[in-house]
Amino acid sequence: MSKKVILFSLQTFSTTGGIQKMTRTLAHSLHVLSQRNKWDFKLWSVYDSNNNIMPQYLPASEFEGFGENRASFVLRAVLKANKPDVIILSHINLAIIGLVIKMINPKCKVWLIAHGIEVWRPLSMFKKLFLKRCDKIICVSSFTKGQMISRHQTDPALCTVLNNAVDPFMKMPLLFTKPGHLLKRYRLTGNEPILFTLTRLASTEQYKGHDQVIKVISQLKVNFPGIKYILSGQHDHKEEIRIQKLITEYKVDEQVILTGFIEENELTDYFLLADLFVLPSKKEGFGIVFIEALACGLPVVCGNSDGSIDAICNGALGKAINADDLVALESAITGYLQTPLTEDKRKYLQDQCMSHFNELDYMKKLEDLINNE
Repeated sequence: MSKKVILFSLQTFSTTGGIQKMTRTLAHSLHVLSQRNKWDFKLWSVYDSNNNIMPQYLPASEFEGFGENRASFVLRAVLKANKPDVIILSHINLAIIGLVIKMINPKCKVWLIAHGIEVWRPLSMFKKLFLKRCDKIICVSSFTKGQMISRHQTDPALCTVLNNAVDPFMKMPLLFTKPGHLLKRYRLTGNEPILFTLTRLASTEQYKGHDQVIKVISQLKVNFPGIKYILSGQHDHKEEIRIQKLITEYKVDEQVILTGFIEENELTDYFLLADLFVLPSKKEGFGIVFIEALACGLPVVCGNSDGSIDAICNGALGKAINADDLVALESAITGYLQTPLTEDKRKYLQDQCMSHFNELDYMKKLEDLINNE
């Protein structure tokens, strides 16, 4: 049966982040499914412009960017409210759109994608009302599903866990050698144990755990004298000052390498450069960066109090620790560094990751959900 499906997004192509990456993969999956099932699919984005589209994900005919013209976005959504069979909101901040469409077209099935901290907090009256009218809540992790139920008394029957998938256009390594251009750039020999963290470094989000890693590096350098910690991600000035103070305080100037923002086309190379990915965060909705690391054969240490657990398959693909426990963090890192990361181990991690978080399985679950509406 033909269906009309619209995915509403705040931002998909004009910036990079976990939610944006997830939305790109979701859009691509819906595009492929629409071709297979003869659905009418469209992606609308509030803050993207039409020229921001990445055509590998979907054709321009299926995308409309409103270039920050929120009034036009809302007006068009309301005028077309009687058209779609299913609308999917990629963020709770689009709740008002969902409410209006549900009022005009009660038969339309309205879904919300629930990620992480945006729904792990008190919500406005409109957002609470929207949750009561919502037909399905797609939670990216079991932890987020639990938060929806405990914090907002959401009907468990409305909540479905659909873990994120590895971006189908991510560059997958066939060999697991350390890239020579990065070794040269950071004056490395290739024999140093290298820890890697990639995250948004914001002064308002001091829960990512990179500061904890800096602290334990001061102890790790005793047993691993050549150790390096590559800390990457866009940072604001206030957080940069805080990080520099920590580096000085813990005397790890020689060990910590701050790279700033990493271009998407170099991401795989950084995963190949490292021996361990470490992000002991406390508020990850899922953590797409974990499955990106694993897809490159890089083991993962994460926090144990958020959605990261799903990304490492409950410990099968990585180690989860109490992010506040520096001894546990140091022990987990030491355990990995004491065991050489061979090509076979990296290939095994890659294969296991892709068996759990591939787009084909993601699409099949998505297809079943839509066809059952």
